[in-house]
Amino acid sequence: MSGKFSRRQFAKLAGFSALGLAATSANAAPKQKTAADPHAPARFPKDFRWGTATSAYQIEGAVNEDGRGRSIWDTFAHTPGKIEDKTTGDRANEHYHRYKEDVGLMRDLGVKHYRFSIAWPRVFPEGTGKPNPKGLDFYNRLLDELLAKGIEPYATLYHWDLPQALQDRVGGWQSTDTSKAFADYAGYIAERLTDRVKNIFTLNEAGRFLNFGYGWGIDAPGLKLPNAELNQARHNVVLGHGLAVQAIRARGRAGTKVGPAENIATCVPAFDTPENVRAAEIATRELNSGLLSVMLEGKYTDGFLEYAGKDAPKFTAEELKIIGSPNDFVGLNIYAPQFYIAASDKKPGWSVLPFPASFPHMSADWLRIGPETIYWAPRLAAKVWNLKTIYITENGTSSEDKVHADGKIYDLDRIMYLRNYLRQLQRAVAEGVPVRGYFLWTLMDNFEWIYGYEKRFGLVHVDFETQRRTPKLSASFYRDVVTRNAIGA
Repeated sequence: MSGKFSRRQFAKLAGFSALGLAATSANAAPKQKTAADPHAPARFPKDFRWGTATSAYQIEGAVNEDGRGRSIWDTFAHTPGKIEDKTTGDRANEHYHRYKEDVGLMRDLGVKHYRFSIAWPRVFPEGTGKPNPKGLDFYNRLLDELLAKGIEPYATLYHWDLPQALQDRVGGWQSTDTSKAFADYAGYIAERLTDRVKNIFTLNEAGRFLNFGYGWGIDAPGLKLPNAELNQARHNVVLGHGLAVQAIRARGRAGTKVGPAENIATCVPAFDTPENVRAAEIATRELNSGLLSVMLEGKYTDGFLEYAGKDAPKFTAEELKIIGSPNDFVGLNIYAPQFYIAASDKKPGWSVLPFPASFPHMSADWLRIGPETIYWAPRLAAKVWNLKTIYITENGTSSEDKVHADGKIYDLDRIMYLRNYLRQLQRAVAEGVPVRGYFLWTLMDNFEWIYGYEKRFGLVHVDFETQRRTPKLSASFYRDVVTRNAIGA
C-alpha cells in the first residue's frame, strides 16, 4: 500500500464503534501447559495442515489467452498512475504455463496443502452466461498436478479479479446482480471441481477490496462511493457470500466444506488482564461488524446500524438468513496488529490506543511486527463467534530480498518474523484455539497489487525478466518447520 493508506489504517477506517453494546460470554481461562523442557521445539498437532497460498491475478499471467475475459484489475493496472512501478499482471509469474514447475516448488517445501484462487473471468469471461471450457481446463490440469504430487488443493473463488463486464453492466458489487452471478459461478465450480477440491473459500478479504476499491479509489475498480452506497455494496458482498455457500452445498459433492477468508480487524489486549481481554472481545465483534459478524451471526450489530445511521444498508430478513448460512470454517488473514485495546469505563467499554512512532515494522511500513496478533486474533474470534475450525489463510511478510554475489537470498528478517509469529500460533493451538492449518503468504514473489513487483512476499525469489525461481533462505526455514511439525527456539 502507499504511504497514505495502509492495511492498518484501512482497518481503523473500516471498523465501526461498539457504542455501548454488551459482548458475548466471559473470557475462558486458557488451558495450563505442563512443565517441559524450555528449549524443546514447540510442536503442532499431528494433523495440522501446512501450506502456502497464492492468487490468480498475482501469478497466472496469460490474461489474453484461451478465452479469458478482462477483469477489473486488468483495467486498473493499465490505468496510468495506479501501480507504483507502472507494471501490470499481464505476464506476472507465467504460472498459467509454468504451473508444473510451481507445484514442484511446493513439493520441495514439503507442504501438503495449497490455497489458490480461480479467476472468475477465466471461467466466465462475461461474468455470467456461457462458460469458457478452456478456462476450466486450466484448473483441471492444476488440480491433477497437485494431487499427483500429494498436495491437497483449497480453492478461493474470488480474490478480487471481478469480470470487467459485470462492473460495466451493473456496477460490480454495487448491484445484487453481481451477488447472484457470483452464486451461479460458485455453483458451476462446485459441480465440476469438488470431486478433487474438498474445501472452498468464497471471498478473500472483502474488507480490503470493498474499502480500497469502492470507497477510497486505491484498488480496482477505483471508485470513491459515498458511505451509503459503500455500505450497500458491503451488504451485496456478504449476500454474495451467503448465496455462494448455498450454491456450493446444493451443487457440490457431499462433504464439501465452505467458508470465507477475511483480513479480520485484529484486536490485541494492551496487556493480558481479564478487563482488557474482555474489552478486546467486544472490540473484535464491533470492528468486524460489517463483514465477519453479519456472516457469522446472520444479523448486523446494533452498534453497526447506529453508527451507520442514515447510511446503513437496506436489507430484508430473508437476505440476512442467506448471509448467515452456516460455514464449515473461517479463514483469517493475519499480518500485523491493527488495534491495541484497553478497557474503558466510558461507552463503549473499550478504547483504541495510539501507536508510538517507534513501533517496529517490516520493509512495508504498514506491516508492524506484532507476533502476539496471531495468538489473539483466532483466540478472540473463536470465543466471540463460537468457531470450531479456523485456518490462517494468509500470514507472511515482504523483505528486501537482495540477491547476493553467490546468487542466494538471505532473508533473515522474514525468518525472524515467521519464527516469532509461528511461536505465538503454536501457543494458541496448544491452549485449545481451533486453528487447524496455516497457509503462508506466499509461495513466490508476484504482482503485489498497487506496489507492482516492488514488494516481495515469496519464499521463492522470482526474476521477472527470466522467470527463474530461486528458493530463499526462508524456504529452508519453512521446510524445516513443516518437516518437524514444530517451531524451534
